[in-house]
Amino acid sequence: MNIPAQIAAYIASQPDAKRNDLQTLHNIIIDLVPDAQLWFLDGKNSEGKVVSNPNIGYGFYTITYADGSTKDFYQIGLSANTSGISVYIMGLEDKQYLARTYGTKIGKATVTSYCIKFKALKDIDVNVLREAVRGRLEDKV
Repeated sequence: MNIPAQIAAYIASQPDAKRNDLQTLHNIIIDLVPDAQLWFLDGKNSEGKVVSNPNIGYGFYTITYADGSTKDFYQIGLSANTSGISVYIMGLEDKQYLARTYGTKIGKATVTSYCIKFKALKDIDVNVLREAVRGRLEDKV
């Protein structure tokens, strides 16, 4: 199955409210950067064991680990979780940037060094989330 089909199946597998929010967020990110590389991680390790929630990814960057090894990964991630939705903003050098820049103005969300987590889309200011995503995908942060 190709990546767009995996993404569509993942979104379709969610309960109604979460499915609608995920689809809206997916559309927003695609509209912001239509040529971003798409990723789908099913949450399973090489042995097929579930180790995380599935993730939709957008964009591309290379993670460099402390030992010098590297891994290709996405810049923005989108995932359903038991309590809502997580948007991951990966590769930020300044670990306080997200919380400092968006934490007080995004609404009812928990903002960490690389994640914006919220229960439902109605709980946040979508324009603020759009700004955070756009900044990372356009490499402005």
